[in-house]
Amino acid sequence: MFQGLPSSLVSHTSEQIDVDKFRGKNVTVVGAGQSALEAAGFLAAAGAQVQVLTRNASVHWLGRRPWLHGRALGWLLYGKGDIGPAGVSQIVQRPNLFRRLPRRLQAWWGPRAVRPAVLDTIVSQVQNLTIRGERFPVAAVPYGDRLRVRLNDGSECMADHVVLGTGYRVNVARYPFLSPELIQQIARVDGYPRLDGGFETSVPSLHFLGAPAAWSFGPLMRFVAGTEFTARAVARRVERATKRSRVSVPAPMLSDTSSARRAS
Repeated sequence: MFQGLPSSLVSHTSEQIDVDKFRGKNVTVVGAGQSALEAAGFLAAAGAQVQVLTRNASVHWLGRRPWLHGRALGWLLYGKGDIGPAGVSQIVQRPNLFRRLPRRLQAWWGPRAVRPAVLDTIVSQVQNLTIRGERFPVAAVPYGDRLRVRLNDGSECMADHVVLGTGYRVNVARYPFLSPELIQQIARVDGYPRLDGGFETSVPSLHFLGAPAAWSFGPLMRFVAGTEFTARAVARRVERATKRSRVSVPAPMLSDTSSARRAS
């Protein structure tokens, strides 16, 4: 519904660098995750009037049950990266295991590991914000230099700007630095590249890391915590490929003059 609207009216959280320009503005933030609530906190601190719309009834705060993450139980319930709910976290932390699970289990556990959640360390930054649960936009229409947003309950609100913290869809076919000819050679599933154990695509020597690798290796790839596994897997693959490409070349024969000089 926001597609095609000017950047003066709507933007993504990843685009918010200079929040001071929103001082005195009425800003609506859509989303219930870390990026949405952080953006809302920064905007409010800059002097904007901010309301947050969340599809869920409430914000899911992380860190409210520290005893589950303590030494006694934490090692059993959560993986090293602490990604995902108890139990599932241990599976998610093992990408080589996760990628071998039936796809129906991956489709069930994967989203649970990346559901909208916020670290409780920013509670103080957002405690004075207006957070409206079970509310989300269903239509948005420019109204002068503002935006009229209709919500799922039939109500409307006017905003000088809307900030979307609603995540994104991975689609490597839309990467402008990849040629159409190359895109056609990459095996893809719902926009994600299909990767082998070394993060290599169907195009030899072309690897994808980070979020685009999530379909093949699971939700850990969307987090910094996944870089340890990724780096080692890619390094092993590149090393093996390098060894295969090496050709043994015999040492050059010494010239007669060099041989005579060495003999003397």
